[in-house]
Amino acid sequence: MAGLIKREDIDEVRQRTDIKEVVDGYVTLKGAGLGTYKGLCPFHDERSPSFTVRPQVGRYHCFGCGEDGDVIAFVQKQDHTSFHEAVEKLAARIGYELRYEDGGTGPNREEVGKRQRLLDAHKIADEFFRAQLLTSGAAEGRNFLFGRGFDRAASEQFGVGYAPQGWDALLKHLRGRGFTDQELKLTGMFSEGNRGIYDRFRGRLIWPIRDIAGDTIGFGARKLYEDDQGPKYLNTPETTLYKKSQVLYGIDLAKRSIAKDRQLVVVEGYTDVMACHLAGIPTAVATCGTAFGTEHIKIARRLLSDDGTGGEVIFTFDGDAAGQKAALRAFEEDQRFTAQTYVAVEPTGADPCDLRQSRGDAAVRDLIATRRPLFEFAIKATLRRHNLDTVEGRVAALRESAPVVAQIRDAGIRPAYARELAGWLGMSVEDVSRAVGVAMKRAAAGGPAAPGTPAGAPGQMASPPAGSAQAGGPGVAAGPTSGAVPSYQRPDPRDPVASMERQALEVALQESALLGGGIWERFAAARFVTPAFQAVHDAMRASGPGLIGEPLRWVEQVMHEVPEPLRPLVSELAVVPLPASTAEAVQKYCKDILSRLFELQITRVKADKMGQLQRLDPAANPEDFQRLNRELMMLEMERRALRSDA
Repeated sequence: MAGLIKREDIDEVRQRTDIKEVVDGYVTLKGAGLGTYKGLCPFHDERSPSFTVRPQVGRYHCFGCGEDGDVIAFVQKQDHTSFHEAVEKLAARIGYELRYEDGGTGPNREEVGKRQRLLDAHKIADEFFRAQLLTSGAAEGRNFLFGRGFDRAASEQFGVGYAPQGWDALLKHLRGRGFTDQELKLTGMFSEGNRGIYDRFRGRLIWPIRDIAGDTIGFGARKLYEDDQGPKYLNTPETTLYKKSQVLYGIDLAKRSIAKDRQLVVVEGYTDVMACHLAGIPTAVATCGTAFGTEHIKIARRLLSDDGTGGEVIFTFDGDAAGQKAALRAFEEDQRFTAQTYVAVEPTGADPCDLRQSRGDAAVRDLIATRRPLFEFAIKATLRRHNLDTVEGRVAALRESAPVVAQIRDAGIRPAYARELAGWLGMSVEDVSRAVGVAMKRAAAGGPAAPGTPAGAPGQMASPPAGSAQAGGPGVAAGPTSGAVPSYQRPDPRDPVASMERQALEVALQESALLGGGIWERFAAARFVTPAFQAVHDAMRASGPGLIGEPLRWVEQVMHEVPEPLRPLVSELAVVPLPASTAEAVQKYCKDILSRLFELQITRVKADKMGQLQRLDPAANPEDFQRLNRELMMLEMERRALRSDA
């Protein structure tokens, strides 16, 4: 029977796991100072990276929404697992064998979390389908792939498999691996009839659909035989694992290239993704039976580090009416990106797979290279709905297309497209510019900027939310964090003493090894005048010097000792980047900050003793007078020594 995981094993898993490697599976992180990394927060939608990871202390903190924690907390929140399951997942990742209290041996198959059981079933099914593609019964599937230009290596690269004809091949296989019918019903891989459950996918090519971490969470199946009465493509239905509005096929293979090249190419099908990758476009992904929507944008923006410094999203659509409609739906979401959005449409209507098959890899690359700005495509699509040979048609076209131009974010490009629109309409630039200006004012007043555009969609993300890291500056707590410390007044960042005390605590948490030896005694004896910082300092003193050489455990212990409302502040102090770019510069900075702290303490003690001296009668108390003078002299010598060392 399973018991509680031993505390020392939890600590060991936390200590041994590289938090950056784990977070990298979900968020594109970039260096932000020595030993510090930043990316777009996975817990809230933001434009500028404020999610900070500090591997040395094993913690993350978002300066925008206040989310913080260690690697276990991150996995809990991202994978929606319990603490117990998160520890077990991380232990498995590093190959660490956990021990349990009361003689327990950990969860058996029946006690594994429902999510993990579903993932296990999908992994086994994935392996089963891939193995079946190599059997004699899958000849039709292999012929289909070969006919579209995909050899065995390509099939293996993308994990393509085959679901055998019949009703229970996969069912028998998973039952044989210990899965119950009740569990299998939850996977979406089976249908249910009067006689029980049976294989959902039969006689079809199978593509595994994986999440960003690489776990298989669903399948897409393409029919091969004429007697198959089902749809051409059949996907896993919605399950607790598979939410089609949150899934992009190929994201597990493309994520590194997307982050590196700052490019995301959105195609329409599984074979299109394969064709693009094999043709040299490794940034291609596809939606799974749904339009590219808000949840997909969140995934894309995090990978692109969509922070206003570049990047591009390219949509490929068929040239038919349905493809144009899909492109215009994508345009409605354009304002959610700071990356530039483009559309690539093949004039003949060929998709990337057909294009590669008929004209080779170079044609696929050329299709992406000849992309057009999405707003240009949207404007021209609007104009095609009107008869531009008549005055009435041109006026109607202007009324409908001016709001489209008004949505263009780049103030330098917008006037240029107003002039282009004037030329396409055969109207004066002044008339068109006036119409665009009216559309902009209407959008600013709260009305829709363009027909079919959701009210309020354009521009809503243009400014950082009040209290965000952008608004408050580095190291200033965001709104949610401020609300998390109700019993302590938030230190004023403009107060030089509070600022210095904050820097000293940052150094003590992040570079605790510097507190070794006699430095610890001086640090512990320091007095902080800012109440919140004094409480953190008290927690450090309560933690003692025993863990100062072990950053992860030191921060964890301080988090345990500090009053709960101040834990977000400790997390913030532990991950905020120190203003130095080399190891030597960090050491110098930290020593300088500690010297300033100690010098401030000396100044305070000197002021106290100077007050005592001034109140003293030298004639009546000569010994005390001499003692105070000696102590003042020693304090001054100590202060000068600190400055000299600094």
